[in-house]
Amino acid sequence: MVREPDIHICEVAARDGLQNLDVFVPTEAKCALIDAIAAAGVREIDAGSFVPPKVVPQFADVDVVMAHALSHQDKRIGALVPNFKGAERAIAAGVNSIYFVISASETHNRANVRRTVDEQVEAFRAVRAAIDARPAAERPQLMGAISTSFGCSLEGDISEAAVCNLARRFAEAGADEIGLADTVGYATPTLVRQIVSAVRCEVGPDVTLRLHLHDTLGAGLANAVAGLEAGIRRFDAAVSGLGGCPFAPGARGNIVTEDLVFMLERMGLSTGIDLDRLMQTREILARHIAAKHLTGHLHEAGIPKVLRRAA
Repeated sequence: MVREPDIHICEVAARDGLQNLDVFVPTEAKCALIDAIAAAGVREIDAGSFVPPKVVPQFADVDVVMAHALSHQDKRIGALVPNFKGAERAIAAGVNSIYFVISASETHNRANVRRTVDEQVEAFRAVRAAIDARPAAERPQLMGAISTSFGCSLEGDISEAAVCNLARRFAEAGADEIGLADTVGYATPTLVRQIVSAVRCEVGPDVTLRLHLHDTLGAGLANAVAGLEAGIRRFDAAVSGLGGCPFAPGARGNIVTEDLVFMLERMGLSTGIDLDRLMQTREILARHIAAKHLTGHLHEAGIPKVLRRAA
């Protein structure tokens, strides 16, 4: 029997990692990236977003990429959706998870999905109803993702009350999981502990929480540790630190999956991920993406031999 890892990591490079690039990554490269991530032992992959190509051209091939990703039947394959139409496409594609995004920042929500927060909550309820109308075996998990949970480049500070209110509404509407996203990387360890604790109190102990962290100001891994201290055991991350939001000025990459895995394993926490194989994803990315977009301390320094022996 395979032991469950202590920490669950969802790899988001194929979606969040690519959405902000100014170059189209070929379909075959996206599929090769997903294959390499799966081969490294990652159990959940955010493989794309069902959005209009005119809004995010990078996902013009999402149907083909998603079909390929779903060939990895032992993995949980998910997709981000901004609205009910996107969710319909994701359900039809057969995804295992749907990540429905609403911003705690009203301004960012309008910029991101062209709707008010209230309108977006109603759309989420409609998605929940559409999923529940399907046979039980065909229902994808539905996560409510709260963007700008720790700050917004358009509004600045976001109140704890705004995040908790949206978390409560997600929970009441039937979210299987709630994700707290540091969309622009403004979080600090203190703020992470504060918001996670407040949301946990708001929604109760039975709702699963995860963190989606960016490293805009260099605090990404410190914030991950703060999340661990607050009880989080599920994290999003992107190989080579890819990522950013087209509708959040100044947003930079996600926390680096390779660095996160190394840190967690050195802390004695299992991830179930083969770090050496994960490091090989850099070769695929480097063929199509400028070096300035690829980050990661392990890629710069390597893994010291003495630490490999200690592991």
